[in-house]
Amino acid sequence: MGRKLSAEAGASEPQPGDRLWRGNQPTGSPVVSEEPLALLPTLDLRQEMPPPRLSKSFLSLLFQVLRVSLSLAGDALVSVYREVCSIRFLFTAVSLLSLFLAVIWLGLLYLVSPLENEPKEMLTLSEYHERVRSQGQQLQQLQAELDKLHKEVSTVRAANSERVAKLVFQRLSEDFVRKPDYALSSVGASIDLEKTSHDYADRNTAYFWNRFSFWNYARPPAVILEPDVFPGNCWAFEGDQGHVVIRLPGRVELSDITLQHPPPSVAHSGGANSAPRDFAVFGLQVDDETEVFLGKFTFDVEKSEIQTFHLQNDPPAAFPKVKIQILSNWGHPHFTCLYRVRAHGVRTSEGVEGSATGGPH
Repeated sequence: MGRKLSAEAGASEPQPGDRLWRGNQPTGSPVVSEEPLALLPTLDLRQEMPPPRLSKSFLSLLFQVLRVSLSLAGDALVSVYREVCSIRFLFTAVSLLSLFLAVIWLGLLYLVSPLENEPKEMLTLSEYHERVRSQGQQLQQLQAELDKLHKEVSTVRAANSERVAKLVFQRLSEDFVRKPDYALSSVGASIDLEKTSHDYADRNTAYFWNRFSFWNYARPPAVILEPDVFPGNCWAFEGDQGHVVIRLPGRVELSDITLQHPPPSVAHSGGANSAPRDFAVFGLQVDDETEVFLGKFTFDVEKSEIQTFHLQNDPPAAFPKVKIQILSNWGHPHFTCLYRVRAHGVRTSEGVEGSATGGPH
């Protein structure tokens, strides 16, 4: 009986999994009281369940995803920037190259003139002949103009040559030294051959024909009294020492002596070693025996071809003759050439000559 009560008691106690029904119970079943249902606590699932928590592994994974995403975004930005820079560099290079080519093209257009005379189209044979004929006429006209200009130039040149020749002869007639020359054959001067050295005789060229005067190449001493001083037109004596006596047109108070020799630049032998170097001047009295020393001088071929030397004639004395004594030349071993000698001074009258020289008239 005790077990039956316990069984009933056990049957009457509700189990946690049993459903409690307040109605629709079968007839004859024991009535269950509602109080135990009221005493059961209500279950709140939101209060009893714990809030969800993010685990550390999930956060680490999230951070890795973010880092990878940022790295990919940065790489993409860098690639885009490089592409932009490369495009800008390419654009700059292309621009500079285009500018350089444009400058070269403009320079070529400026330097190379276009061929204006080049025909733009093919010419027919008749047109070509017509053009050749026209150009031939133009050439003939140009030739006629050139001939005319040549005649005018020749006329002007002839006029200028004549004027220059007049000036040259005028200067020759005036004398470069601007002094009267009394050793000039045209005014009466001559050579005293008895008191002058012998001419140079070249034995190597002394042929039969040279014995005749009109075939003889040697010049007489009188050539030094002429104004012609072309190369070779000189009086040559043997060796480097000799003398010449000039008979003056009257008694002259000598003041200067001028020697002239062509410059080395026009000499045929390439130099002036046959020119006189050291020389002395003497005045001869009326008796032809008394010589008065008037000075010793040196002719320098490196200087002017005309050189004037002042004589030591103080007090001034008048002489009818003057003697030029050549003492040396500029190195020629066989002969010395004398081109022109000029004597300057004042010609005196008979009375003045007698008082100046102290001799008889």
